[in-house]
Amino acid sequence: METRVAQRRERIYVDGEWLETDDAITVSDLADGGSFARIDAAGPAEARTALEAAHARKPELRQTTVVERAKWCEAIAEGLRERSEELAEVIVREAGKPISSGRGEVESAAERFDRAAEEARNIVSKGEFREGSTDGHEGWQAIVKHEPIGAVLCITPYNYPLATTALQVAPALAAGNSVLLKPASKTPISAAILADVISEVDGIPDGAFNFVPGEASEIGDVLAGDDRVNAIAMTGSSGAGKHIARESGMVNLHMELGGNAPAIVFDDADLEDVAGNCAKGSFKYAGQRCSAVSRVVAHESVHDEIVDLLEDEMDAWQPGDLFEEGTTVGPLISADQADWVQELVDDAVAKGAELVRGGERRAPEGVPDDLADQFFEPTLLANVPHDARIVDEEQFGPVAAVTTFSDEEEAVEIANGSDLALDAAVFTNDYKRAMRVADLVDAGAVRINGAPSHGLGDVPFGGNKDSGIGREGLDASIHEMMREKSIVL
Repeated sequence: METRVAQRRERIYVDGEWLETDDAITVSDLADGGSFARIDAAGPAEARTALEAAHARKPELRQTTVVERAKWCEAIAEGLRERSEELAEVIVREAGKPISSGRGEVESAAERFDRAAEEARNIVSKGEFREGSTDGHEGWQAIVKHEPIGAVLCITPYNYPLATTALQVAPALAAGNSVLLKPASKTPISAAILADVISEVDGIPDGAFNFVPGEASEIGDVLAGDDRVNAIAMTGSSGAGKHIARESGMVNLHMELGGNAPAIVFDDADLEDVAGNCAKGSFKYAGQRCSAVSRVVAHESVHDEIVDLLEDEMDAWQPGDLFEEGTTVGPLISADQADWVQELVDDAVAKGAELVRGGERRAPEGVPDDLADQFFEPTLLANVPHDARIVDEEQFGPVAAVTTFSDEEEAVEIANGSDLALDAAVFTNDYKRAMRVADLVDAGAVRINGAPSHGLGDVPFGGNKDSGIGREGLDASIHEMMREKSIVL
């Protein structure tokens, strides 16, 4: 297959102007090999210009109405839908997603802007009125209203380059904040198209939205450590999140970080349903999701049957041409990520896990040589010992690792043994046990009889321990990006 040449050139967008720099980031084409785009890279000078623009725009944005801001979000949603095919193709190429997933992500992003408009209207229209209820304050009356927090720095990941960006930018704009968007360096092109859409929306003041692609090592600390930033919304690794937290100072941190979701399977569960859910949870987007099912914690009496059913499900999760509608698995984001997955699989096998299927770097026929090393076979491990690293560490790869427990207490102990506590799942037909175990598992969200999923953000989600700070979701994020003011009469 012939390697593609770079075709697109995107720029920085700061204070209403498109800027070019001498440095650029080359974006790999994970569908056809080579590269398909270059984007100008912001350095410290451009980052500081963006910070100043966002800071200067706070007073003007504070005076905007929720009706105005809702119209902005609705116009952005319409603009994304008008460019949906272009965006879907870009997501396929930069993130390595199958085309069906790319199209779904575009619609999800557009709907998040629509929903943010609705949620902002609801929050602002539900201000509180309170009266004094303690001695000496009987005559007090107060209005509690919501106002923008200021300037929001959005740091977005590579795995959902448009949908997660929308989940951060839409609530920030709807709440009346200025925005600085720093996308993942591996997948900045869909965010550049979003910036273009926003730049065309009537009424959004210059400086209200600023797009600063660049290497984290060059501009990350400049942005996160600046006092003019009032809130940081970030999705990424736990290590990166801890670094940002150390640099940021007195700001509102809103972080969804690493995950290692356990799926606890009791012996009374519908095992065919378990297998279908866990296969999707483990293999969708080649496992590169914070909510992926990273370990299946199965009762020892049903371990073998679950493994057999999971192996049957794997036929539906195989790599192929990303532009074919039936393709379900693509490459990993980089060869380094494939190295990491291989390291965890090898560690598990060395400690006694059974390699049932997969376990190797293997690309489908016709894949360019420069992409071949980024493919990791969908892999099934059985009888994984509890001390294997894959039981506790985030893998971000297409691996279903099945381990066992003997009783409910041990199941909870295994689930809670990781420093990561983002998502979990419990499979059982016993309602009381489902609720009891869900309460005991340390995770930001627990799904009963289904694989973890965050959807559009209808319910709050986020992590405990090293998996994050705060909660995301359309309503939850807007609340995080506003502050309450009490006006006492």
